[in-house]
Amino acid sequence: MRILVFQHAVSEHPGSFRAVMAREGHEMHAVELDEGGVIPPLEGFDALLVMGGPMDVWETDKHPWLLAEMDAIRAWTEAGRPYLGICLGHQLLAQARGGHVGPMEGAPEVGIAHVPVQADPIFDGVSALCTCFQWHGAEVKRLPDGAVRLAASEACPVQAFRLGEAAYGLQFHMELTTSTAGDWAHLPEYAAALERVRGPGGLAQIQAEVARHFPALHGAAQTIFGNFLRLAEARLPVVS
Repeated sequence: MRILVFQHAVSEHPGSFRAVMAREGHEMHAVELDEGGVIPPLEGFDALLVMGGPMDVWETDKHPWLLAEMDAIRAWTEAGRPYLGICLGHQLLAQARGGHVGPMEGAPEVGIAHVPVQADPIFDGVSALCTCFQWHGAEVKRLPDGAVRLAASEACPVQAFRLGEAAYGLQFHMELTTSTAGDWAHLPEYAAALERVRGPGGLAQIQAEVARHFPALHGAAQTIFGNFLRLAEARLPVVS
């Protein structure tokens, strides 16, 4: 498949998902929207992967390209095409399709979490308590009409959802590599959230948590992304 990737920061790339795509022979085309990347014609792609980023969906004056991105997400998912959004990508899907995203009521979520997930093809083979990573201060306040909530936690009422048969949003991160937390700590918005939640020495705490839980997180990530690829492949046109 040809997989289109929307990125919003150089350090927020598909991470460990890249190895899965390469191993299975899929072609990835990444567009760095925050650096002026242009969204290509969508017809030539089979799946859309939208990553996280330090900006918020409502910051369209500061980042006007968010409007074009949401237009593309709306057109893509209204056509029933396979979509996976991570963190900001999750929020953009909700906002683009008529839901609402806003600041979290409490403190940002930063660190390893264990989120209960509902039965769904995207979570086949994943523990009912999924090991994941959080780094966000915004949340989906209202789901789009017809969306199915697939995960929730005490801190965040919409941790995952499905829209239609092939569009998924995950508030949590699964794409981590062993260097991800350190890379993200250099983003000013993320550094501020880290300091607010963890205080001095917070990065070392986060890195230790990731190292301790990485085998479970990485295993779940490979399963979830593999499931998404299978769902996307099943929707490819049949060639006679």
